[in-house]
Amino acid sequence: MTAMSRVSNSPRATGSPSGVRRGLGIVAAAAAAVAVTTTLTGHNAVARADDPAAPSAGCGATATAAGSSTHQFAAAGETGHYLLDVPPGADRPTPVVFDLHGYLEPAELERSSSGLGDFGSKHGFVTVTPQIDEPGLPRWDFTPGSADVDYLSDLIGNVASTLCVDQRRVYVAGLSMGAFTTSALACRLSDRIAAVAPVAGLQDFDWCHPTRPVPVVAFHGTGDPIVSYTGGPGPNAAYLPAPDGSTARAENGGPAVNGPGPQSVPDDAVAWARRNGCGTTPARQHVTPDVDLTTFDCPADGTVELYSVLGGGHTWPSGSLPSPEALTGSTTHSIDANQIMWDFFQAHPMPR
Repeated sequence: MTAMSRVSNSPRATGSPSGVRRGLGIVAAAAAAVAVTTTLTGHNAVARADDPAAPSAGCGATATAAGSSTHQFAAAGETGHYLLDVPPGADRPTPVVFDLHGYLEPAELERSSSGLGDFGSKHGFVTVTPQIDEPGLPRWDFTPGSADVDYLSDLIGNVASTLCVDQRRVYVAGLSMGAFTTSALACRLSDRIAAVAPVAGLQDFDWCHPTRPVPVVAFHGTGDPIVSYTGGPGPNAAYLPAPDGSTARAENGGPAVNGPGPQSVPDDAVAWARRNGCGTTPARQHVTPDVDLTTFDCPADGTVELYSVLGGGHTWPSGSLPSPEALTGSTTHSIDANQIMWDFFQAHPMPR
């Protein structure tokens, strides 16, 4: 389960996936990834063969062995850790995707839930799943000038200096509060992040002024009961515990939250289209029985796409773990968010 939390001085904490399951009683045991019936993209997913890589400083270091590992990292006055998944052949400049957890979810659970680490190992990109480790519930501060964003910025630099990364192909995805933070990173780090994929949490901020268009592919359920498709928190946000882990505060609408904004998700997509120099009249097509795709007339380096899951919940399409449907709503398996975002990322490297 994911959602939103207020940025406050309450301490944060590492939480193990099992601890979250026991404490909240809402996350089921890990299950095998579900086969997806359809893979759909609304763009040209073929990157040009003559579009060269930009090797990072880490390309001169000893190659990191393929596999999964956990690393500690401190920066910007904060300490944390990240899960690292490296595919075979990463001794040459390799794309990297940062996968940001949602509220309540430790990095370990995000990795299991999204499945991006395993997917990247099979499809040739590095996956980094980070978490800041302090007392309280896992969360992100995505506000302007936040130390969390500075931490993630420094982490991007650290990964580039220790692995052989293609600096033209650094991407960010995230769920819920991780999607809010993904949206903020597109605003703050547009000179370093090639494209983003917010799931259940695309946001438009009035302070957002990227230095270049940032391609966006977003996913959101129209029945999301935690981050409402029509704007603001959904009714089930009232059942979320406070950032310090204390009892849920349903009587006043749940924990004090920093986001989501009041604007609807389709309007957030229009705002990003405007920001990227696109036409702002959306074109919507029915791509599976339960998914609509909204696109815009965009320049090639500023594509904006929104996959609306009709009746869908606060979940990652074709995610690898079952969600507590009574709280999060349903999960679609008619599209595969990982495949769609990876096709989108491949088509949108950082312009030369």
